Amino acid sequence: MKQSIRFIINPISGVGRKNIIPGLIENNLNHDQFEYTLVYTEYKKHAKALANQASKEGIDIVCAVGGDGSVHEVGTALIGTKTKLAILPAGSGNGLARHLNIPMNLKDAILCINDSNSIAMDTVLVNDKSFLGVGGYGFDAVVAQKFDTHHRRGFWGYVQLIIREFFKYNPINATIDIDGKVKSLPVVLLTVANSSQFGNGFTISPKSDVTDGELELVVLKPFSIWSAPSIVYRFFMKKSGKSRHSEIIPFKTAKLKLSKKIAHYDGEPVNVKNEINVSVVPKSLYILIGK
Repeated sequence: MKQSIRFIINPISGVGRKNIIPGLIENNLNHDQFEYTLVYTEYKKHAKALANQASKEGIDIVCAVGGDGSVHEVGTALIGTKTKLAILPAGSGNGLARHLNIPMNLKDAILCINDSNSIAMDTVLVNDKSFLGVGGYGFDAVVAQKFDTHHRRGFWGYVQLIIREFFKYNPINATIDIDGKVKSLPVVLLTVANSSQFGNGFTISPKSDVTDGELELVVLKPFSIWSAPSIVYRFFMKKSGKSRHSEIIPFKTAKLKLSKKIAHYDGEPVNVKNEINVSVVPKSLYILIGK
């Protein structure tokens, strides 16, 4: 019996031509394994509604075709259901897809769906909101908020924003409570990592594993402009925990208090409360992965 798969396509995410995707799916998906349908998002959060509907219909797999924002919307709608998430990475960063070894080439990513390798991955619950890969409350939240309305997409759009905003950024004050151990300090980054990277190879938490039942809190303390190149280098070389300015703390539940109420979850900007409860939700989402 064939499995049903619904592709939810974000026509404006990331960079490149989206009009080639239907043809790539038709030509490369295994039609002996799958019967498929295509739908397109028309507005913000439409992907979440479409994924909810697909799950209620009993669709076996829902594939997010877009960037981390599309994956976030589709994936969070499928948490706690039997419907599996698949990803065709067509965004600017594609952080979760990269972590899961899903090919960046769309044809190869479709062939990866044919292989049907899947896991039950952990997700993150923050107060009443969920996310899949990485969420943050510092400089990354500012960049996510600006990028959401930025005219230039893709890697160089990120780079342009990061440079521009870095020189204007003031660290936030954070109080961290993990297992009753409390510390208060100024931070540049305060990142909750389930997966390892923001995207484009920028690896925030190299040892993060979406199936280990725990999360990592990445703390980057204030640093001088002269230290910036070496810190950025360490992130791209997967050595973020080896700087004297950074600390990576494994945890299952944490309480955070923040001086600013902005955040991002999977790259999607959100406003948050001053007090935040973070917890891992083990094995709560079925997802197709790469080799």
